[in-house]
Amino acid sequence: MSSRPRARSRRRHAWPARLEHVSDGMRIVVRPLTYSDGAAWRATRQRNAAWLVPWDATVPPGAEARPTSFRGLVRQLHRQARRGTTYPFAVEVDGAFAGQVTVNNIVRGAAQFASVGYWLDRDQAGRGVMPRAVAMVVDHCFTAAGLHRIEVAIRPENSNSLRVVEKLGLREVGYAPRFLHIDGAWRDHRLYAVTVEECPEGLLARLLAADDR
Repeated sequence: MSSRPRARSRRRHAWPARLEHVSDGMRIVVRPLTYSDGAAWRATRQRNAAWLVPWDATVPPGAEARPTSFRGLVRQLHRQARRGTTYPFAVEVDGAFAGQVTVNNIVRGAAQFASVGYWLDRDQAGRGVMPRAVAMVVDHCFTAAGLHRIEVAIRPENSNSLRVVEKLGLREVGYAPRFLHIDGAWRDHRLYAVTVEECPEGLLARLLAADDR
């Protein structure tokens, strides 16, 4: 029997998806970013502008402009999600919007690869929210989406994002000069990755086990 129908079925289960985890008296929900998140998304971004802008992706001169409104952004992300190239997740903590985890650049065929980016409300920093949320998303990519490898690219100066991958135990696999256009210029990035073989019981389970030690 051809593997193609199984692959299509697996991708149907990959999106949309709602993931939930409760521990340490905190409920983390990871679910599709929607138009109804607009007010909370804008308020969170405005409140955290000084903390987030230095790490935000920007559009280099001559490239196609990004949407200027939240609705336009969600519309674009949903269109990409329907094509199976992006999974845009919102992160909630105890029912309140707290940030975003986005699976980007999903490649099928021989690669079965994607990259993950994330940002968090500073008020939630230091509670273990983002390592858990990223682990949930990676586990979803390895199971429901059938991906094999997930990569995270981080600017060397971004200590908060580096702490996330360090807590998750992701391997550093390389250094990419002028890799992404961030905050108005091409920036160097450190590259981290994990494959499904490295966490057979799941990345979240591995993270929680490490926290218990």
